[in-house]
Amino acid sequence: MIFSQEHEALRRSVCQFVERDINPYVDEWEKAGRFPIHEIFRKAGELGLLGISKPEQFGGMGLDYSYSIVAAEAFGTIHCGGVPMSIGVQTDMCTPALARFGSDALREEFLRPAIRGEQVGCIGVSEVGAGSDVARLKTTARKDGDDYVINGSKMWITNAPSADFICLLANTSDDKPHRNKSLIMVPMHSPGIRLGAPLDKLGMRSSETAQVFFDDVRVPQRNRIGQEGAGFMMQMLQFQEERLFGAANMLKGLERCIDSTVEYCRERKTFGTALIDNQVIHFRLAELVSEIECLRALVYQATEQYINGQDVTRLASMAKLKAGRLAREVTDSCLQYWGGMGFMWDNPVARAYRDVRLVSIGAGADEIMLGIICKLMGTMPGKPA
Repeated sequence: MIFSQEHEALRRSVCQFVERDINPYVDEWEKAGRFPIHEIFRKAGELGLLGISKPEQFGGMGLDYSYSIVAAEAFGTIHCGGVPMSIGVQTDMCTPALARFGSDALREEFLRPAIRGEQVGCIGVSEVGAGSDVARLKTTARKDGDDYVINGSKMWITNAPSADFICLLANTSDDKPHRNKSLIMVPMHSPGIRLGAPLDKLGMRSSETAQVFFDDVRVPQRNRIGQEGAGFMMQMLQFQEERLFGAANMLKGLERCIDSTVEYCRERKTFGTALIDNQVIHFRLAELVSEIECLRALVYQATEQYINGQDVTRLASMAKLKAGRLAREVTDSCLQYWGGMGFMWDNPVARAYRDVRLVSIGAGADEIMLGIICKLMGTMPGKPA
């Protein structure tokens, strides 16, 4: 990808926002287990950072997705994983289908305030018995007059405790699993919605996450995005942006881990020699930097094809798979070189080590990504090449 002056201006804008309004407070938010999401989102909305590739008609910038990837990468300069993940939920997880397939009335009601940062959104797909296996979800939306009546629950919902709306995937018929689901925009203040206690997570500590319960929640059928039964397809498309965002968002954080480790290894001496002078260490760090550049190239290639209208299921799945595995590899290696200091909770590499573990689980586990890639290669059992 070739970046223009406009791309670079956007990158600077995001980095300045992060350094001014986010990074000085990250340690405090990590300890609190939450951050002032409405305040931060309003500031991001004022800068146009929540609607970069969304339609101008509803307050977005109307730019192609390469600009969103530039922003996703720049948000990786945040000194934790929870805050950029919450931002990514707003921009690349709960609004892509709404922006692309929603009615004008629905986009006016939910998309415009989301772009402005006036409302916080969340995405309701995963359930206790249906995480990566989206087809098995049990939440239902039964027709009753002009309404849907929703029953069920969603698990691991990022932003839920502070969310104003949820983009909900639910079964709206008894048809086959890939044809019986619809995406429905549901206000979180609707009667019958109840939240579980905030979940106590290994990492991503500053993002709020909770289980959401639906007990006869009534919403108008007009809140459905697109055609009934098309929800599974729409969610698979949303996953493409979610996976590309996640992979791009890893890059700067992993580079920061390596940079801080190099700095520490220059200062730390063992047996009269700086750690960095050990070949096993500086060679290993060189390998990891090379791997990060390979991931960046893969993300950029997938993005370029995506903005050209090509199907990037294969490349996005590869990028997601590679990002999760490389993030674990980088943070584990760097933590090792910090020695006992790396095992301390507040160490920046230790935080990254905890945060990045989610990347191989959320938005489809590594094994799901491998299955998708194998399917497209024609190497699944019983599938001809």
